[in-house]
Order: sequence, then structure tokens, then C-alpha cells
Amino acid sequence: MTKKKFILKLTCLDKAGIVAHVTTELFHLEGIIINSDQFSDPDTGQFFMRIVFEIEDTVNIQKEIEKQLLPIFKTHEITWQLSDSEHKPSVLILCSKQEHCLNHLLSKHRSGGLNIDIKAIGSNHPLLEEVASWYKIPFHHLPITPNTKKQQELQIQKLVEDQKIDYIILARYMQILSPEFCDIYKGRIINIHHSFLPGFKGANPYRQAHERGVKIIGATAHFVTDDLDEGPIIAQETIRVGHEHSVNELTRYGADIEALVLARAVKQVSEYRVFIDKNKTVVFK
Repeated sequence: MTKKKFILKLTCLDKAGIVAHVTTELFHLEGIIINSDQFSDPDTGQFFMRIVFEIEDTVNIQKEIEKQLLPIFKTHEITWQLSDSEHKPSVLILCSKQEHCLNHLLSKHRSGGLNIDIKAIGSNHPLLEEVASWYKIPFHHLPITPNTKKQQELQIQKLVEDQKIDYIILARYMQILSPEFCDIYKGRIINIHHSFLPGFKGANPYRQAHERGVKIIGATAHFVTDDLDEGPIIAQETIRVGHEHSVNELTRYGADIEALVLARAVKQVSEYRVFIDKNKTVVFK
């Protein structure tokens, strides 16, 4: 018989017996645990666990696993997700005029470095359609004005629903999403902000950094909430800079970090390593 690999994510209030109960049931299913990570947050009282296991591949095996584990999930009031390790989450990438983050995501995806299925690219400008065409990914021009914001977001929602999108990736999408949109897709929108949050939120962070004479600049990938640049942080990175660097130089240096950090966050999320823990995240390596 061939083996199939699954990833199980669990979240619940921390209590005794959770690990024992879950792993015992996997043993009864003749599953072999390959990797297991767990964390108990003393501040929130939440327990987080990610288990990678192999099991003999039979017809409807995923449903059999879920049926066996469901009583434990109910007993411990566990929020759970069971995923085939070969499943690629479907994503919609939204961008504007800048292409460095988009290009890096598409290149990593093309080379097999990202376990995602890019269904479409959307933009409020037509400039990057040529990039999407080169990678043979459908491009949707979604123009927006202050008076058409609601209608444009409804277009995005239709695209998300029609394509069964799991995650929306904002690759320097220079628009503020409405609170209603953020609420609908809570925990499913990943943004890259071009500063080391919580410093320099909002617009022109490199100019803000230059005016303050900082010696380090960075980038932050985070989940989007209706509170601008305040969502749970997934990944961050920094580089050292000095007084001699202009705003343009900071912007140019920062672009490389933005692309790397966004791709790292997408990779972590797509491999089911990220848990939202109120206003922060738990990220298993």
C-alpha cells in the first residue's frame, strides 16, 4: 500500500491530555507521526499543535481520519484543520504598480519553492498584466476610485468566491481595504508592509525612517485587519543602513527585503505552520 502524508493543526484552551488523546487515536489508525510541534501560550491560555503523519492511502482515508478524531475534537472543543500535504492552497495576488514582490512570488512559485496554486492576479492598474501573461496566470484589471471602492471590492469578492480562493496576498497593493472586506476574509489576507512594524505605519515609511535617522530598516508580513498595519505579524526581516543613505536608497534596499519576507510568510502559511493567537501569531519552523 502507498502512504499518504497529512498535516493536522489544532487550537484549543490548554488542558491536560490533549496530546495523549490525539496521538493515541493516530496510533489506532496506524498513522506514523513524522513531526510534531506544540506550544502553550501562558498569556492567552491557548494550546497550539501541528502534527505531520503518514498513513496507508485508502479510499476516503481523510474522512476516516476525521471520523476517528472528531469525538476528541468535540471533547476538548478543538478548532482543527486536516490537510493533505500535497494540497496547494489557492491564492489571489493583488498588486498595484510595483512589481518586485509580485515577481519574486511568481519566480518562487515557478521553481517549486512555494506550495500554492496561484489562480489569478488582480490589480487596480494595468501595468503588470505583461508580468502575469509571461507566467501564464490570468490577470484582472480592477480599477478603483474613491467613488467606486465598494463596487471594486465586490468584484474582488466575486473573484475569490468563483475561484475558491483560500488566501489573498497583497503584494504591495497600495489600497486600504474596507473594514467589511477585512472582516469577511479575516485570517485569509496577507500583506507586506515596507517597515519593521510596529514602527512607521501607514504611508511613506521609508521617508519616515529617513527623517528619524534610523540605522535599521525592515519589512513585515502580517495578516490584515481593519486596523491599519496592526494585524498579527507572520514574518519580519531587517538590514542595517546609515546616515549617508537617501530615501531612494532606503526604498531600493528595502524592496529586496519586502519580496523575501512576503514569500517567507506565504510559504509558512501554505505549509500550515501559522496560527493566529489573538493579536499575534504562533509560527512553527
